[in-house]
Parts: sequence; structure tokens; C-alpha cells
Amino acid sequence: MNKKDILELKKRLKKDACTFTRLCGCYVDADRQKVTSFGQTFLNLDDEEMFKYLEIARKVFSGTIGNNLLELEFPAKEEASGGRQQFLLGLRESALQSDELMETFYDHIIDSYQYVGNYLILIFHDAYDVMTRTTDHKNLDESEEVYEYLLCAICPVTLTKPGLGYRPDENRIGPRVRDWVVGAPDTGFVFPAFTDRSTDIHAVMFYTRDTKTPHTEFMEAGLGCDPRMTATEKKLTFQSIVKEVIGEDDDKSDMLFMDIQGSLNDMIPAAGDETAEPEPVILTCSTITELLAESGVPEEQTAVIGQTYENVFGEELPEPEQLVDPKLVEEGGRRREKLDLIHQVENLKQQLNDARSLPVKEDGDEEPSAVKTYDVILRVKPEKVSQIHSQMIDGKKCLVIPMDEDEHAAVNGINTSV
Repeated sequence: MNKKDILELKKRLKKDACTFTRLCGCYVDADRQKVTSFGQTFLNLDDEEMFKYLEIARKVFSGTIGNNLLELEFPAKEEASGGRQQFLLGLRESALQSDELMETFYDHIIDSYQYVGNYLILIFHDAYDVMTRTTDHKNLDESEEVYEYLLCAICPVTLTKPGLGYRPDENRIGPRVRDWVVGAPDTGFVFPAFTDRSTDIHAVMFYTRDTKTPHTEFMEAGLGCDPRMTATEKKLTFQSIVKEVIGEDDDKSDMLFMDIQGSLNDMIPAAGDETAEPEPVILTCSTITELLAESGVPEEQTAVIGQTYENVFGEELPEPEQLVDPKLVEEGGRRREKLDLIHQVENLKQQLNDARSLPVKEDGDEEPSAVKTYDVILRVKPEKVSQIHSQMIDGKKCLVIPMDEDEHAAVNGINTSV
């Protein structure tokens, strides 16, 4: 499953390109009771209604792969007789025409989907004629296969906010009538998955709007698949693992964690050719421990973090971009620039002090016999050096620097008129 596959399906969800054959739905109340259900030919809908349903369907393809969009695989037992993959195949084969299968489908979602409040279950059936493409991505007038799939969207239904409005029946301003409104999908899926422009009955594309707390119970009980972590969950989990070990209550541990974030950010592959996605970098346990050591994490803490990392993520190893918090990377960069500036100022101060205490070689001595402090340090343009001479003025030895009318001088960094 990649961006091109998803975009190919998503861009078809317009009135002039859509080929949905049937739409079915079931409205469920907060007591998990079916209020009403319906089914109809999609292309028979009024334009306004059709556009609203297409907008909902497009949302199921929105977001980021690995975060909002997860590819879930069916275990072998779900592909056997009586398994949930087999049920979805039967539902697809029926093209949503079987009332008995639809009722079973709704009951299955109600039993496996945990949500507080009213919601609407929508399911679309589509048969997409996948055209053969040339190497330069142009369609030929011949079909590779027919990709027949189901798209399901589970949408919260909420009451509009209370307020005042015009009541034409009474010709006055009064309390507005509150309606139950269908919102954007909270969860959804596409079955079978569309992988490399082809049907993959062994996987399902799962959609979640909330990447912090996706409905893992629906991944397991509803679809029969092993749950997967979103990129947001991986990032928060990794931060929790590291900060629990190195601490998070002082500037030193904060800076250390920002250094780790910066190192992870440097590992993200640069975008190259637009026609090809960069090869993902997988963060193995050894990669993480090396990165921690290079960032200055003590060996004992590195070992603890590495072991916890391996136990938590197992085979579902994250990629660098899934663990990076851009705000922390930016803040870390600013803090490093500030520290570098402070370091540069300290170096300049030290150089100035050293320059004031240079050893002076006395006449006839081979080596400096004492360290003298200079009271006057000059910095002039090279062409001025030969013009400088000493002169007795009012009984005092003075250095004389000739100045032209258009020349300027600065003493201790302050412009001085002479």
C-alpha cells in the first residue's frame, strides 16, 4: 500500500468518475440499538446527497500512511471458513444486496466498536476497472483487472449546539431547533486492500481520525486483525520509554532528549525522485542503542532503554520520522545555537585576556623574562602601520597615528570623532 494506490482510488470519488454501485447504512443510538437502516443504488441519489456521501468516503483515504492509514493483515484463522475475512468476501460478493448479510454486518460492528454516543455505519460497494498503464504512467484502453471492494465509514452523529434563530412559523427570534448531524468518519476501512494497483484479499486498509487512541478493539474484534500502532502512538511510547530512564525534570535531560530527536531527524531519508518513494529506514534495537550512545546517554541507561524498546515494539519497528517531534527538533536547534553563541563569546573573551598578557622579550634576552600586561592594543588597517610613530608631547611619549579628514576611528568599539 503506497500513496499512489491511495490517491488513485481517492481521486475517483467524484460525481463524474465515481462507480459506486450501492450504498447501505445503519443509524445506531447511544444505547447500541439500531434506529434505522437503509440501502439504495448510489447513482440514484440526488446530487446534494451524493456529494455529501462522497465527501465522507474521501475522508477514509485521508491522512498519512502509517498514522491515519494502517495496512492490517488477516491471520490464517480468519481466512478459514467462518473467519472474518471470509465473511467480508461474502459481503463483497453479494454487492450489499443481501439484507440478512447486512444485518449481520451491522450487529458485528455494534458488538465490536466501542463508542459513547450515536453513530452512523455507512458501507459502499464499488467495482473499479483498473486500466493498464505504460511505463510513463499513461492509461491504455485495456483493463488489467476489476478491483471490487467495500468501503466502510463509521461516523459520529451529534446534536447541533443550542442557540437562537429565526422561527418563520412564529415570525420571531427563538431557540433554534437542534438537529442530529452526521460528522466526518471516526473510523473506517477498505477491503480488500489495493496494493500495487491490484486486489490484496489478505489485507485491509484501516482508517482512524484519532491517531492517539485508535479503535484497536475494532481492529481485533471487528476485522479479526492484529492491532498496529499508529506513528503518533509510536512517538509517544518512545518518548515515554526514554524520559522514564533519563528523567525529564532538568535542563540536562531535556537537552539530551532534544539531541536524540535531532539525531533521529538526521536519519530521515531525503526526498528524491518524485516518481519513487525513498527506501524506509527501520530503527532496530542496535540502531537505537548506537544513536543513544552517540547522543551521550550513559551506557547503563542505554542498555535499559534498548531492552524496553525491543520488548515494546517487537517486530513492529518504527521509522525515524515516526519518532521525531518537529517542535522538539526546532527547539533543540535553537538551544544549540544559543549555547554555541555563548561559547563563542567566552572564547573571544579568553582571546582578549590572552592578548593583554602576552610575554614580552627584553633587549638582549633570548627568551621572554617576564609577562607584561599591555595597556594599549591597536588594531589598524595594514596601510596605516607604516604611518604610526612615537613622539614626545608635553613631556610624555605618545603614539601618533596620522588621520585624513575622511577617516574614522573607534576606541573600545565606540565610534570616536578626532
